[in-house]
Amino acid sequence: MTQTVDERPTPTTAPALEVREGRKSFGAVHALRGVDITVRAGEVTALVGDNGAGKSTMIKCIAGIFPFDSGKVLVNGAPASIHGPGQASAAGIEVVYQDLALCDNLDIVHNMFLGREMKKGLRLNETAMETKAADVLASLSVRTVRSIRQQVASLSGGQRQTVAIARAVLWNSKIVILDEPTAALGVAQTEQVLQLVRRLADAGLAVLLISHNMNDVFEVADSINVLYLGQTAAQVRTSDSTRAEVIELITSGAPSTGEAVQPRRDRPATSTTTNGSRPE
Repeated sequence: MTQTVDERPTPTTAPALEVREGRKSFGAVHALRGVDITVRAGEVTALVGDNGAGKSTMIKCIAGIFPFDSGKVLVNGAPASIHGPGQASAAGIEVVYQDLALCDNLDIVHNMFLGREMKKGLRLNETAMETKAADVLASLSVRTVRSIRQQVASLSGGQRQTVAIARAVLWNSKIVILDEPTAALGVAQTEQVLQLVRRLADAGLAVLLISHNMNDVFEVADSINVLYLGQTAAQVRTSDSTRAEVIELITSGAPSTGEAVQPRRDRPATSTTTNGSRPE
């Protein structure tokens, strides 16, 4: 297994999302030191790495929370200027964070339209929102929700994750980023969420999945991008890789037969804070 980014023959269409040489620092802390990733439409790309590798920083940069200090972001092959969440949404990028950002006291419909409510005059257009919410859930083959007027507080962990994902695709998004969607879920709920993740890709969306669970990664991902100390160690096809090889990349930054990733001359050798910790 070699340390190259996505070794497939170049397709005729540009990737849905590319990051090239992305860098981000917080004062003296170099969180991202030249990251590269390719996310294709119709595929699930897993982003993996140890704690402190830079996964959270990377998705926040893509989402416009922390703009990259340097590097290029391309959406469908065209350069994209993303300096805020609004610009990310306009580019078709939606993120489902680990906390889901759902309101327990609201029903499914109002959670899906939270902050983007449809109106008819001065009033909410409840009928239109309910119809659109139902259509999106049906398009994702979601059958675990009893009623779209259920309060979110009454939903299971898997159902809550489903609502958050459905909200992300409600606005014609093309790229969906999922941050640890199966964390704290039981076996049955995890399988339901993974099936939904796969359906997103099968529907033509580009899915970027952040996960620590290698079983989940190898079940649904088409390719795996490994971060190591703020650098891209490799992006490999799942079908061409083993768990042992990916774990070796996560822990050492190199496959078992290769050499460790070396910092570029313009990068510091380590990425640490004053107390020795690294940003996630």
